[in-house]
Amino acid sequence: MSDKVSIEVSYALPDKQTLLNLSVEPNSSVQQGIEQSGILAMYPNIDLSVIKVGVWSRVCKLDTELKEGDRIEIYRPLIADPKEVRKLRAQRAKEEGRADKVTGGRISPDKKVKT
Repeated sequence: MSDKVSIEVSYALPDKQTLLNLSVEPNSSVQQGIEQSGILAMYPNIDLSVIKVGVWSRVCKLDTELKEGDRIEIYRPLIADPKEVRKLRAQRAKEEGRADKVTGGRISPDKKVKT
C-alpha cells in the first residue's frame, strides 16, 4: 500500500497567502507534511517549537497523523488579546457616551443623554 496522501499546507501573512499542494506517505505526521512542503525554507521565521498549527481550523499537535485531503494551517501569533481589545473598545464607547455607563449596552436613539 504505497499510495500517497494528498494534502495542503497553508500559511498567511497580512499581505500574502501561501497554499502548497503535495503528496506525502501514508501515516505521515503534520510536522512531516510541513517539512516536506518546503514552507519552512520560504518562511524562516516559522518556529514549529513555538507556533501553533492546525488541520482544517482545529489546533492539533505536530504528531497528528494526516489523512487524505487534510489542510495543514500554520498560525501566526496574535498581536493583541481579542478579549482585551473588546474591553478597551467597550470602555471607550462608555466614555464617549455611545454606551450605557451601567449596562454597557447601546443607548437607544429615543433616550437623550443629559450633560
